[in-house]
Amino acid sequence: MARDPLAFVSTIATPQTQRIPGRADQVRNAAGGYVYAKDLWTRLEDFLILGTTGGTYYVGEDKLTADNADVLFQAIAEDGPRVVALLTDISTARPPRAPKNRPALFALAAAYAKGDADTRQAAKVALAKVARTTDHLASFFGYYKNLGGKATGRGTAPVVGRGLRTALGSWFLEGSPDDVAFRACKAAQRKTPSGEAFSLRDVLRIAHPAADNEQRKTLFGWIAGNVTDDEARDELPSVDRFLTAKAVTSVDQAVRVVTEARVPWEFLPDAMLREAAVWDVLVDTIGLTALLRNLARMTRLGTINPMSDATRRTVARLTDGNALLKARIHPMDAWLAMRVYASGRSRPNPRADVQTWKPVPAILDALEETYELAFGTIEPSGKRLLVAVDSSGSMSGSHYGGGQVMSGGSPLGTPYEVGCAMAVMLARIEKGNVHVIDVDTSVHASKVTPRTNLREIASWRPSGGGTNLSLPFLWAAQERLDVDGFVVFTDNETWAGRAHPSQALTAYRHSYNGDARVVVAAMTAVGNSIGEPADAGVLNMAGLDASLPMVVNGFIRS
Repeated sequence: MARDPLAFVSTIATPQTQRIPGRADQVRNAAGGYVYAKDLWTRLEDFLILGTTGGTYYVGEDKLTADNADVLFQAIAEDGPRVVALLTDISTARPPRAPKNRPALFALAAAYAKGDADTRQAAKVALAKVARTTDHLASFFGYYKNLGGKATGRGTAPVVGRGLRTALGSWFLEGSPDDVAFRACKAAQRKTPSGEAFSLRDVLRIAHPAADNEQRKTLFGWIAGNVTDDEARDELPSVDRFLTAKAVTSVDQAVRVVTEARVPWEFLPDAMLREAAVWDVLVDTIGLTALLRNLARMTRLGTINPMSDATRRTVARLTDGNALLKARIHPMDAWLAMRVYASGRSRPNPRADVQTWKPVPAILDALEETYELAFGTIEPSGKRLLVAVDSSGSMSGSHYGGGQVMSGGSPLGTPYEVGCAMAVMLARIEKGNVHVIDVDTSVHASKVTPRTNLREIASWRPSGGGTNLSLPFLWAAQERLDVDGFVVFTDNETWAGRAHPSQALTAYRHSYNGDARVVVAAMTAVGNSIGEPADAGVLNMAGLDASLPMVVNGFIRS
């Protein structure tokens, strides 16, 4: 009998290298499989949280950045105020949902440069909330010059209209005069992302904000150089402490102003912040968030070293459960700190030299306990979850970008390692109701448990090979697992299966649990997903989103 080609057309089981018949909304991913294009706003959210540093296995950093910039500009054209609301939510959430604030600052600058009047108004209101430090303001200003400036013979100059002057002026009016003085004293000068000098004095002259009281008038005059140091320190406590710190010329003086005058560490001269003895006293005085961020610096300088008293005191602070809860340290904060510290290297500025240090085991142990304690009183959902970590070759990331998910110039690990770490967090919260598997073109046992040592994940390697993301659903059916939800950590570059993930999910629901929900956690900002857009039981989100454990909890529970 002659072969009937029509007999091979199926909407029940279609090879992933082909579109599901009738589904014109499917797109081809970088691996050659067909998946669903994420909607514009999910793609934008991925960019704001994941960024584009390092690229992916299939896509280089430059192209990934260009693709996501196009998404941003399209979203601004469609609904600019919504873009500003989303980036503000991600930037200002506590804890922050994104490891770094720069994608949000870039999006805010784009909204101001390319948006309509309503978008610019929303950006103007958001600026002081999103650009909370001088460094943030310098980044925004530099991005805006590139996106909305005008070419000059020597570079790019900003186009400064009334709206932008008002927006920049709002930075100097957000908070009390002494709050603004504190921010100004921390860093009056910075560099833009392009390496240009940036001064608050110049911004003040551009913005011309109107002072609302005498204290703020004094502050503006002092920044502009029209009010003397003595006049300013009489009016503003932060200026007084800053000038006290600025006069420091020796380590002994620095120690004294920190311990006796309670001068913030940010006010100390840069030369003093390169002294191990100064950091020895700062171990006990800086906030816990600052302590987490400066562990590498203290180790590099020699303040933290094996069996030192400073190390002992640092460990005591990092393992103080009540203090961690009071400081609202999130498990993601602790995990990021541990991965950055354990990496032993950082290059937050591509123009700067690489900084290296040798991690101290006692600090790594303490950070693991920080991570455990940071869960506090988080309540599990009580639902049964199958967590699948994509362990295919593309999750090693070794083709482009060196195979690492980056944060502040420090490698956090491959997408596979980061996915495993997030799976550990879910297993830690949900306890016995989570089972974790690895998936490439087969299902493999995972090493993840609620008690997994997070350091050991760094030595794990993905199984490699192709990608078949229908397997979590097929395997659950094969094993007769009745679960309430699936969580899949992946780069969405699936191609190898004889059925699409959405088809396998439909079959699982028909056989076992019609209400089973799925969270697809993207480890890279590639813009597509295995999740069918019209399926209300599927949620797409970024895998590095600090809110992921709580979102999974609420989505599966509902």
